[in-house]
Order: sequence, then structure tokens, then C-alpha cells
Amino acid sequence: MRRLGPEETSGLTTLVVCLAVVVPVPFVAEPGRMLVPLVVWVLLALAWLVATGVAVLRPPRTRAAYVGLAAQTLLAAALVITVPGIGWLPILLVFGAALSTYVGPTRVTAVVVVANTLALCVAFLLAPGDVHPFEIVLSLGLYLLLQVGSAGVSATLQREQRMRTELTVAHAELAAAAVLGEEATRASERLRISRELHDLIGHQLTVLTLELESAAHLPGERGAEHVQRARTVARELLGDVRATVGELRRRAPDLREALAAVASAVPSLRVEVDVAEDVVADEEQTAALVRVTQEVVTNAVRHAEMATELRLTVTADADGALTLVARDDGLSSGPVRLGNGLSGIVERAEALGGAATFDGTSGFAVEAWLPGRVAS
Repeated sequence: MRRLGPEETSGLTTLVVCLAVVVPVPFVAEPGRMLVPLVVWVLLALAWLVATGVAVLRPPRTRAAYVGLAAQTLLAAALVITVPGIGWLPILLVFGAALSTYVGPTRVTAVVVVANTLALCVAFLLAPGDVHPFEIVLSLGLYLLLQVGSAGVSATLQREQRMRTELTVAHAELAAAAVLGEEATRASERLRISRELHDLIGHQLTVLTLELESAAHLPGERGAEHVQRARTVARELLGDVRATVGELRRRAPDLREALAAVASAVPSLRVEVDVAEDVVADEEQTAALVRVTQEVVTNAVRHAEMATELRLTVTADADGALTLVARDDGLSSGPVRLGNGLSGIVERAEALGGAATFDGTSGFAVEAWLPGRVAS
């Protein structure tokens, strides 16, 4: 079951408070207090709820989100104006000011606050009975401060959330760089050892083989027999040295440990790494999969709505081709648009002769395929 974060919890709590303010109105409003028929007011309330959902669920700074916010603001004003002077109904306007910070920039919030304040002025002027001007000014000032304060708190929470997200992304990048840096050091050391083996032993064995080849043509049957055996041993030893040198050159770090190191750097997201036992990756493939994992984790932290879990699996087929599949449990992202991060995944896969695909219909999924390169 998906867990709600602090922002989702606070947003739902605020929405429940607003509903607690709206729902009782038809039952407590005095006859003739409403300026519109009860059915119309209820329809306005339902439309306000729908508009709020559109503004919340659509990506920020998009046309749909702005339309939802505009409708939500106008409908909240209509609800307050058509039942003037009743209870805490103006809380809807405070909620709208806070919501606007999630939809657009500061200037949008300023427009919403001004519109809400004007709606309050109209509501107070239409309120039944004589209301002292000082009370109107005091109430307007109070609700203006509440709007500005709630918008400021919301903006601060979002700024802190962005900072936490960037810090998490930086941790993932640092972990990936550390894994690849350690492997680069080990690869350099393996290369040095392989060169020394080849230079110091390989050349000597080559000379030995040539010498034995020459001795094999000398007279003497017994000597020729020993020389033949020595030549065979020398050739086998030379083959073993060359095989060891090749293995040192291509040996990669443990893929499971490398990917787990990147995953463990993201405390805000539970990442499960599953690497099949038959997976064998060389240095270039390991480096590519580490970078792909970094981009996948970064994308989930930055863009996956309400995602708490990311599952990552790596499998191999009979030809040694590797397939990495990653899927988070966030909300559907709809059509996939390739940004720098996703384009980087495609480029890394294609650079090794592979490919990458994406799917946003259920959470967000990435599949990267790399052809087999390790000889059996």
C-alpha cells in the first residue's frame, strides 16, 4: 500500500477541513439567507470540488492546472458571496491561496489573493444586518493575513521539498561516481598487472618455446621426446598467461553490489535491486547499467508522483544479452517526453549496441537492453 508523504497528508487534511466547512452550510443556513437556490449552491460546491481536483492532480504550470485553479477561485468566491456572513466559509479562500503556490509562480498567487479579498469585500457588503466598517476592515485584514501566511508556508514547504529532492539526486550521483571511480582504479591496477605479466612472463615463455622448437631438430631420440613435452608445457603455460591477462582486462565489479550502492543513497525512496545469478557484465556494461540506474532513481525522485518504491531487475538471456527493467509505483505519467536524463539512458544503451524503451501507463517503467559481449 502506498504511503502518503507529509505534503499529501497536509493537503488532504486541509481539504477535509474545507469539506467540513462546506457540507454543513445547506443544513444550518437560515431560510432566505442564500442568494441562490439551495440546489444551485450544492452544484456550485460540487463544481468547486472538481475544480480543486483538477488543479491538484494536473502537473503544475500547465494549461489544465491554471484552468482548474481559475475555476476553483471563482467557484470559491461564488460559494462565499452567495451565503454571505455565515461561519468559516471564507476558509475556502485561504485554501485557494495556498493551493495556488503549487500551480504557478508568485504572481499567480498574488492574483488569487487579490481576487479572494475582493470576493470577501462583496460578501461582507451583502451580509444581512448592520456591520460596522471597522469589523469589515478587521475581518478583511485577518483573512488577508491568513491567505498570505498559508501561501508563504506552502511555498516554503515546496522549496524545502525541492532542496531535499536535489540533495537526494546529488547523493545518487555521488554514489554512482564513487562506484565507477573505484572500478576505474581497480581497472587501472588490473591493466598494470596484466601488462607486467605479459611483458615479464609472456615474452620469456615465447623465447622458451622458440628455443625448444630449435632443440627439437637436434639429434637424439630421447632428447627430442623431453623437448617435445617441454614445448607442450610451455605452450600451455603461455596460453594460461594470456587467458589470465585477458580476464584481468575485462573483469568487472559485482553488478549487484554496484547497483545496490546507488540505490542505498536514496533514503526517500525504497529501491529493490534484483540481479539474476546468471548475469555476467563486463566493465563497459557495468558502467552503463550503473549510470542507467542513477538516471532511473533520479527520475523517480524528481518526477514520479506519490512514488514510494522502485523495483529494479537485471536478467540475462541465453546469448548473454542483459535486460534492466525498472518500475516505480507512482501515479501514471501519461505520454513520455524524453528529457536530458531519459535521453541519456537511450544514448548509453545505443552506444553499446542496445536500446531503451519507456512506459508511463502504470507508474513509470524503463527497460534497457544490452547485447551479450562476454565470451563463455
